[in-house]
Amino acid sequence: MKKISLLGSTGSIGVNTLDVVERNPESFQVLAMSAGSNVDLFAEQIRKFKPKIASLFDTTKVATLKERVADLDVEIVPVEEGAVATLPEVDVVVSGVVGSAGLVPAMQALKAGKNLALANKETLVIAGELVLKEAEKTNSQIIPIDSEHSAIFQALNGEKKERIKKIILTASGGPFRTYSLEQMESITVKDALKHPNWDMGAKITIDSSTMMNKGLEYIEAKWLFGLDTPVEIIVHAQSIIHSMIEFVDTSIMAQLGLPDMRVPIAYALTYPDRFECDLPSLDLATMGDLTFEAPDFERFPCLQLAIDALETGQTMPAILNAANEVAVQAFLDELIPYKDIAEIIRMVMHNHRPSPLNDLQDVLNADQWAREETTKLITVTH
Repeated sequence: MKKISLLGSTGSIGVNTLDVVERNPESFQVLAMSAGSNVDLFAEQIRKFKPKIASLFDTTKVATLKERVADLDVEIVPVEEGAVATLPEVDVVVSGVVGSAGLVPAMQALKAGKNLALANKETLVIAGELVLKEAEKTNSQIIPIDSEHSAIFQALNGEKKERIKKIILTASGGPFRTYSLEQMESITVKDALKHPNWDMGAKITIDSSTMMNKGLEYIEAKWLFGLDTPVEIIVHAQSIIHSMIEFVDTSIMAQLGLPDMRVPIAYALTYPDRFECDLPSLDLATMGDLTFEAPDFERFPCLQLAIDALETGQTMPAILNAANEVAVQAFLDELIPYKDIAEIIRMVMHNHRPSPLNDLQDVLNADQWAREETTKLITVTH
């Protein structure tokens, strides 16, 4: 019985993780859970999975949550105490939190010596060096949940990292893969929220449409599998090959499967083992063609911004991420047009003077500066 702490239980990753747990009650037990603000769903989840402790990020709704679960033997703890990420009995902490909010609990889990099943790519994007140092210090393992990084992790099984020639990171291309530059001038929120393959939360869906999601995954892959390892991004519209590795002998290993996050979640929870999943299998005969094309950096400038941020290093990836989070939310709130997301991020990066990341506070300071700068630019220009 593997004991789990789940960060971000009401989001897409959290809901899929609980589905895997529910399908395999003999293998998993959820001991701790946290959520953002969806108090109705969170209360339902607590009633069903009966964790020992739970935290709600939105402090204005904590009293409501306590009322909803008052008859249960569950302790509602303040999120800032970090108890959900560090509960002693827990074997693995699943981080399904969206955005930079996932960094602090992930670091708390690693400091407590927990293995971290990581779906929150921003943790490594904004503080990769600090996160990896902490994991090494406590001998904790980081197991990626993102379908692309899980694919690389699986393809690397039994192989040595130094035998990698390059990582081939696949991208669906999102809903605007075939759009012209002119068509991209008039994209609406409704248009951008229609992903052709994956069912995800709003923020990640917008990131996929701008290809910033792939840019963040590029940075994450570099930290997970070696900063010196070349990473090539290839657009694969069907999302069947989740990523590939080319080895020094030119052999290529690929991991394939239907686009269903429950598969990489189950792998992360059971690693180094696998178990049978009651999920649909990939039928290659009916799949038809698998296509590949190079990404278009002109139509999707966020991809280049992410690559540039990693190349600059220091605080710049944290700036990129925070500016993106604020700009995406402004687009979702219909305060800025779609095409301005990339331009605002570019301006914030241009206005930032990178500095070293010596500790977590340096990351948080950079994040705060970028949020304020982005908000100011949006206010001034719109």
